Amino acid sequence: MSDSQARVVSIHYTLTNDQGEVLDSSVGGDPLNYLEGAQNIIPGLENALKPMAQGEKTKVSVEPGEAYGEHSPELVQEVPLDAFQGVEKVEAGMQFHAQTESGPRVIVVKDVSGETATIDANHPLAGQTLHFEVEVIETRDATSEELDHGHVHGPGGHEH
Repeated sequence: MSDSQARVVSIHYTLTNDQGEVLDSSVGGDPLNYLEGAQNIIPGLENALKPMAQGEKTKVSVEPGEAYGEHSPELVQEVPLDAFQGVEKVEAGMQFHAQTESGPRVIVVKDVSGETATIDANHPLAGQTLHFEVEVIETRDATSEELDHGHVHGPGGHEH
């Protein structure tokens, strides 16, 4: 921990890709709250927002290495359809949450042929440069409980 008190930061953001398509946005809903230094959000975005104060706006482009990593071919693999227990019909485009050695991941079914499915465990945004438009709505000092737990508590502090 640095000598400065960690902050809880509330932001409104719009995320677009290189093509300018909006991938995600909090505008019109609740702001996103995160605890600085707790890896609640991708490092490239958090670092860019560190010096910012309440009411400031910025645009940030985050390279894959500071976001969701590069696309890894080894995370694309074929698995037998009977690996999907309890799923009646496995189809391309389906998403599953799986616990892996590196933590929870979203697995996307890319293709189904015969008795096997091709799955991709890369983050859907892996390998992409992410463009954020951000407005800092509010900042406050984190409570000791939040620092202990590594995430935000209280109103609007829902887990993502």
